[in-house]
Amino acid sequence: MGHAILLFLTTFAASAVEAVEALTIVLAVGVVRGWRSTLVGVGAATAVLAAIVAILGPALRLVPIDSLRFVVGALLLAFGIQWLRKAILRASGYKPLHDEGAAFARERAGAEGAGQVEAGRMDWYSFTVAFKGVLLEGLEVTFIVVTFGSTQGRLGLAAGAAAAAVVAVVVVGLAVRGPLERVPENALKFGVGVLLTSFGIFWGGEGAGVSWPGEDVAILGVIAYVGLLSLALTRVLRRRRPALEPVATRA
Repeated sequence: MGHAILLFLTTFAASAVEAVEALTIVLAVGVVRGWRSTLVGVGAATAVLAAIVAILGPALRLVPIDSLRFVVGALLLAFGIQWLRKAILRASGYKPLHDEGAAFARERAGAEGAGQVEAGRMDWYSFTVAFKGVLLEGLEVTFIVVTFGSTQGRLGLAAGAAAAAVVAVVVVGLAVRGPLERVPENALKFGVGVLLTSFGIFWGGEGAGVSWPGEDVAILGVIAYVGLLSLALTRVLRRRRPALEPVATRA
């Protein structure tokens, strides 16, 4: 039960982070250029992502569980370390913080500068930007959903967590009609990086034949170790370099 809760929370948090970034792009384009072509682009990207989950999820179930956990663990470890590295550098001042407000303004300026189209015709600029934004951000979510769900035999739970995160972000985003500037995205990325790295270590070890003390409960110890080590690294780096001014940057 505890493992399922951790899986749900990790997938939810990672999906929320990517959904915030995708929604920022969609809102900026939709507000400036209209919603019809923008939403068509969103729908097309969503269909592609759903097809990837539908194809890869059942296919991975045919792989022996130990081999699957080893490969998925290695991939999650590499993926999580990238998130964690960026989060540590941001928290310690070596890398600028991500600013959704600035990202929204940048996307809106690009939409305003693009050529207009006749009423009733497809706006390919809006379609392309929305499609690319949702697809690129969604691919990371898809990777997490498929790997987490297949490794634990809970693809439905992982997909449900991702869907819940997207719905929550969209509802809030439509309510405020702007970028979700108050979402602690940088803190979320730090936490998600810790969780992905920890699951990568745990599942990779299981796939390699490691017998963890306490079995599934050991994941909590791995998370605590990775989290404390990451905080310690952040503190050391922060002491070595003054914090940078928070400016916008892409993930």
